[in-house]
Amino acid sequence: MSNASTLIELSDINSLQDDQNRLHKYLKSRLHSAKEQLTEKFNSGVSADTLVHQNAEMIDALLIQTWQIFFKQYQNQIALVAVGGYGRGELHPGSDIDLAILVTSDASACFPLIEQFITLLWDIGLEVGNTVRTIEQCIEAAQNNITVATNLMEARLLSGNEALFDEMKSATSPENIWPVNEFFEAKWKEQIARHHKYNDTAYNLEPNIKEGPGGLRDIQMIGWVAKRHFGATTLHDLVKHGFLNEKEFNELNEGQNFLWRIRYGLHVITNRREDRLLFDHQRTLAKMFGFKDDKHNLSVEIFMKQYYRAIMGLNRLNEMLLQLFEEAILLTADNEQTITINSRFQVRRGFIEISSENVFKKYPFALLEIFLILQQHQEIKGVRATTIRAIRDHRYLIDEKFRSDLRCRSLFMEIIRQPAGITNELRRMNQYGILAAYLPIFGHIVGQMQHDLFHVYTVDEHTLFVVRNLRRFAIPEYSHELPMCSELYEKLPKTEILYMAGLFHDIAKGRGGDHSELGAVDAYDFCRHHGMSEYDADLVAWLVRNHLLLSQTSQKEDISDPEVIKRFSSKINSLTHLHYLYLLTVADIRATNPSLWNSWKAALLVELYSSCASFLQHGSTLADKLDERILQKQQQATRQLKTNGVSESDITQLWQNLDEDYFSQYSSSDIIWHTETLLAHKPDTSPLIAIRTSRERGGTEIFVHTPDAHHLFAGITYTLARFGLDVVGARIYTSNTGDTFDSYNVLEENGNAIDDPQRVEAIRMALQQQIIDGELRPGDISRQTPRQLKYFHIPTEVNFRKDAHEQTVMEVITTDKPGLLSRIAMALAECHVTLRNARVTTFGERVEDTFLITDNHDQTIDDPQKLNQLREKIIGFLENK
Repeated sequence: MSNASTLIELSDINSLQDDQNRLHKYLKSRLHSAKEQLTEKFNSGVSADTLVHQNAEMIDALLIQTWQIFFKQYQNQIALVAVGGYGRGELHPGSDIDLAILVTSDASACFPLIEQFITLLWDIGLEVGNTVRTIEQCIEAAQNNITVATNLMEARLLSGNEALFDEMKSATSPENIWPVNEFFEAKWKEQIARHHKYNDTAYNLEPNIKEGPGGLRDIQMIGWVAKRHFGATTLHDLVKHGFLNEKEFNELNEGQNFLWRIRYGLHVITNRREDRLLFDHQRTLAKMFGFKDDKHNLSVEIFMKQYYRAIMGLNRLNEMLLQLFEEAILLTADNEQTITINSRFQVRRGFIEISSENVFKKYPFALLEIFLILQQHQEIKGVRATTIRAIRDHRYLIDEKFRSDLRCRSLFMEIIRQPAGITNELRRMNQYGILAAYLPIFGHIVGQMQHDLFHVYTVDEHTLFVVRNLRRFAIPEYSHELPMCSELYEKLPKTEILYMAGLFHDIAKGRGGDHSELGAVDAYDFCRHHGMSEYDADLVAWLVRNHLLLSQTSQKEDISDPEVIKRFSSKINSLTHLHYLYLLTVADIRATNPSLWNSWKAALLVELYSSCASFLQHGSTLADKLDERILQKQQQATRQLKTNGVSESDITQLWQNLDEDYFSQYSSSDIIWHTETLLAHKPDTSPLIAIRTSRERGGTEIFVHTPDAHHLFAGITYTLARFGLDVVGARIYTSNTGDTFDSYNVLEENGNAIDDPQRVEAIRMALQQQIIDGELRPGDISRQTPRQLKYFHIPTEVNFRKDAHEQTVMEVITTDKPGLLSRIAMALAECHVTLRNARVTTFGERVEDTFLITDNHDQTIDDPQKLNQLREKIIGFLENK
């Protein structure tokens, strides 16, 4: 207790035992002083490994001496026991102090004192978790709950009846409850379930360093099993039992110390228990730990890359050790018969292993061959732990000579071309460090994060998710998810082209420069080096170079404009290129962020794909002749309307005030809906608000028909924002009679269409009332800004350009926030600018909105002074409100 005695001085405590108020103040003051000393030590560079033990010792001293005051005369009937992490002697600043109070059956006189004791601990600022149980109650609770059994397994006597403590330890030992095999199976299932909560990846944007895969809980899991099976008291005991070598133990120990440092820092900066590495904490810790920005990466990105790489290493060790435990604990009675695969590999107990210790040294190419065998033999459960260790230990063999070996190049391409197991084996190769060794440029993106809300995974994890998504297009069980993608996949001449593009599309992230261009060069060189034809290598490079083209065009440009389609199609050049690019784009978006994919984006991609495919098949006749396209739409709409019982005279009368702008920007389906809705509307003074789920564009479409007014767009967008709706697109048209034919595409915050009829009606009534009132009184939108957005700020930029038709296009780049579009709308209204079309694109915290604007006379805006006035007004509305 030497360290504890220097932290907390309690020599006067016995003199205060009869004065609870003075005792409370005394302990609280001493505790506060000790905690400050620990924090000073941490800030001065003392390791967390040292401090978590000193903290536990300090709490030991406080509890034991306080306990003596309350229970000195009851020591034979009661025992104070530290359990859980505190039982291991490890205590972070904000961690719970888990206590078990053991009592004999005749200790009822102690209960009032126990209550006073625990209350005092809470009052002086200790976060105490406690139970009061007899031996029999401990046995029953442990039998029914593996967590209780685990906590008691780590029990440590602090004060009281030692015989009572020993009896509890014996009664809850593996000889009496939870034998080793059952304990191991239960804890393994517990870990699997816990990992599922974090999407089975350690690479989450704001990871939980304790509970997430590769986190501290996984290290504790190893310790628990070792303690239950061997009676191990330290992780180093695993070396004595042959489960770890010294190098692996050091990696495990260093990983734990690194995570302890982060966790200790989290508790210090938040002044509470906090295991989530949130954005603001990441920045604070990066600065605290001395990380600096470099040429291409922020300090926080460098810090998090180190974190993710440490987690990956711990994940590898966890997998290997659990495999070894399974073999030692669960499979000891299994038949040891082996099945020979070839001279290098065999299968034992369902797991592949090397046939001798020198296989990889004698046949280095076997470091790739093992993954191909796993693809070709789906019945194999996995890799034996000893072989995982051998793979890790022989990674040094993968050098330039290895990469140039025809056998190795052929094996890698065979892995990519296999009809099954591509995702699993690329993931396994990444986990064992083989993928980074064979493809060093992939090694640069391992653990590489981007400090934003758009990319929720590290670059390597995202890349493997892309490959997984591509692979799912080929699996019949998943064809219902994206039928069009499954159909297009069947048309591909060579699927390996798609997988190679997926593997390389982001491989140059974090290097500076255009990652698409740099990655295209890397992809071409690798493909040619691996025997792909020049045409195929060119196609892979083209896909990498243009992997953002389809998504950016669909979301940021007016894809109903023939000029946009013509320009886009000229870059695609062939249906084959289009098929590959479409599939890569869908897989990429869906692997970037689980909340990114929605019906709106899906519909935009399909529309752009269809328009481009039509152009490539039929040439310019469909795209260039606007009058023919309009006539075709009108004829289609007229036929359907007449079939639906609408007279041609009613159609003609309604359409006579609509010009080509209306018919060019709306589809025949839209025109039919508008026409039927307007003809069914009673000719009164109330505005017409029609709402439907849009099959063409995804999400929910809101049609507004009313006399045009100055603040109409601002009022509508403000009202929609109040309902928590995201406006993802708007088309604004005013007829010759001054009536609006405006359409808004909206999504719920979860990315779905509105599906509640009562909510639809409430929105319709609110929009009607806003238009009738005609006044614009928007204050702050009541929607709370999401927590994560508060940590990012993108200075507002407003840029202007001319499109292919010499119309004025305004682009606004800014930080996302509730009610953003309504604020822009207010700025437009105050500057007497009219909106004709809007595309709203959000990339995490970054918004890139595109607006087609005119002056109030429907003319392009060329006056630099007026444009600058508009720019300043928008920046003012977005930055200052």
